[in-house]
Amino acid sequence: MKVAIFHNYMDNIGGAEVVSLVLAQELGADIYTTNADYTKIKKMGFSGDNVHSIGSIPINAPFRQQLALYKFSALKLTGYDFYIIAGDWAVSAVNHHRPNLWCAHSPIREIWDLYTYTRNRNVPPHTRWIFDSWVYLNRFLTRRYVKKINVIVSSSITTQKRVKKYLGRDTEVVYPPLFLSKDKLTKKIKPGGYWLSVNRLIDHKRVDMQMKAFSQLPDEKLIVVGCSEQSKHFKEYRSYIKRIKPSNVKIFSWVSNEKLMELYAGCKGFITTSKDEDFGLTPVEAMAFGKPVIAPYEGGYRETITSKTGILIDDINETKLLAAIKKMNAQLEKKPNRYEKECLKQAKKFSTSIFINKIKDNINQQLKRKNRTR
Repeated sequence: MKVAIFHNYMDNIGGAEVVSLVLAQELGADIYTTNADYTKIKKMGFSGDNVHSIGSIPINAPFRQQLALYKFSALKLTGYDFYIIAGDWAVSAVNHHRPNLWCAHSPIREIWDLYTYTRNRNVPPHTRWIFDSWVYLNRFLTRRYVKKINVIVSSSITTQKRVKKYLGRDTEVVYPPLFLSKDKLTKKIKPGGYWLSVNRLIDHKRVDMQMKAFSQLPDEKLIVVGCSEQSKHFKEYRSYIKRIKPSNVKIFSWVSNEKLMELYAGCKGFITTSKDEDFGLTPVEAMAFGKPVIAPYEGGYRETITSKTGILIDDINETKLLAAIKKMNAQLEKKPNRYEKECLKQAKKFSTSIFINKIKDNINQQLKRKNRTR
């Protein structure tokens, strides 16, 4: 069975990109994308030989997204038995590719659940009418494309509810695969006495909240691994983070899988502040190394983090984040391995084998339906 996977762009490797790369690796599939950074792909532990660009696109919004949507809508592949859409702006690939399945991390967030947040924070008042027109157009196009999708699987219950609310489709929840784990470490890592945060440097990840909290914790250290695109709004937020960064915080723009695993293994706890996260792969990765997590009581975090594996903060803000860090720090000083057993146990629920088997089941069901209609 030959499978093709469509992903928006692969020039900034985060959780969604890793899911696509794992999916392609396990299915022996090809990935079709626009911009791609093959050096990063290889350093993440993947060959990259199966990643093909359908043409480069601009780096700045909204041209980046709109050109991706156009290129995938015009694409016509042959020689494949099945097609998987793995990126929100790649959904237009359904135009010429069936049978298909959409692995939905979320409906396009800036035009749906983060519309108001994006409009108020990132769009100048005098251009909001243009933004509103752009949103209206892409909501129309997205709904039209989604009607052509055979089956949708959601990355979490949070995503499942969004797909139903905004696009009117029922979906099965298939949690993303855990690629990194303690078992893959090639050497023993000593405790480093620092906190860790891994996220894209964009405003809805609210990394500035972490900076402000640690400015009041001079005796604590934070390492932030923050991948970032080269577009204007990414650069602006990255510059802002660096301006307010206290001296006890260190930022890595990007690290290899090996280095990331070492950072997970050496940290005492993991911190994330993302707004209404779809699923949140990095907290699960942290738990796979036995590390507790501090996160907002929002989105997919409510599905993966429990009181036995970390602290969830209701209505998170800088003050509450600061209190949670102090609380967990006190707990770990009394008992360093307090959360380890439960974290490792929880992480096992998100194995690659479970993910791949569920995807294969959905593919086989669609192929059987196709054969019955011939």
